Amino acid sequence: MKTVVVCGASGYIGQSLLRALESNGVEIRTIGRGGTSDATWSDEQGVADVLSGADLLVNLAGRSVSCRYNKRNADEIFSSRVETTALLGRALARTPQPPSLWANASTGTIYRDARDRPMDEKNGELGMGFSVAVARAWEHELFSAPTPVRKVALRMSIVLGAGGGAINPFVNLARMGFGGRMGDGRQMFSWIHISDVVRSVIHIYEHPEISGPVNIASPYPVTNTDMMRVVRAKLGRQYGFPTPVWMLEFGARIIRTEAELVTKSRWVSPGVLADSGFQYQFPTLESALEQIAQETPRGLLPVTLG
Repeated sequence: MKTVVVCGASGYIGQSLLRALESNGVEIRTIGRGGTSDATWSDEQGVADVLSGADLLVNLAGRSVSCRYNKRNADEIFSSRVETTALLGRALARTPQPPSLWANASTGTIYRDARDRPMDEKNGELGMGFSVAVARAWEHELFSAPTPVRKVALRMSIVLGAGGGAINPFVNLARMGFGGRMGDGRQMFSWIHISDVVRSVIHIYEHPEISGPVNIASPYPVTNTDMMRVVRAKLGRQYGFPTPVWMLEFGARIIRTEAELVTKSRWVSPGVLADSGFQYQFPTLESALEQIAQETPRGLLPVTLG
């Protein structure tokens, strides 16, 4: 792998991927909205030119879902994913030397609220609602794109890592004394450490037999109750008051997000990664949060409001 094109490179996952690739001498090209990108979304031919000759395309572009799902935000969430993916498909079709792999972000939230069994790529049942509709349309644009490039939909679970990802709100709740279970606490929490997100993308590139949807998740999900217990032990206090659903709804409105981000049961099983021999650096939540704790400062952490 010599050259990689990254879309959505300014985000937490994108920045982590860039650092890992650049440290291994990989040339990075970017597609985005800013003038510092090698191509912008408004220039389809420029996008095609940037893609030509690259080994790998990783599309992480998309507005954060940590916001209220009003019409304006919902439209931005939808268009920032679906329209950019469609444009990449058109650009790849006119690229003389396309990359061998197009890895496009998706989400484990595409599966239904699952408390009875894990959802893998073969037997997982898709859900309903706005988030699922976005994920379905996102993947449809990827797999229907008129290009013979190998395509993988990265169905990512909750990404945890120091300095960003989804961990900061949980740490703040624990440090303020509200780090108990959320709702009934029995909802499953599927997660992945940021280092294993990056390593899984490289693993997929190195295994040409992999295509289609791929669940990017730890093999050891936990309940919300157990997740908050480990957060308290590693990054907060030993005891935390539980948060009932009504309080979650109220708090979500204050910080302009949706309570379903923590109340929906996400039980995502990484079947493809397991079958292809992927080795996790942080397979358990305890090991992941131990590493994160070493790089996390004391006090309340910054949280981006939706």
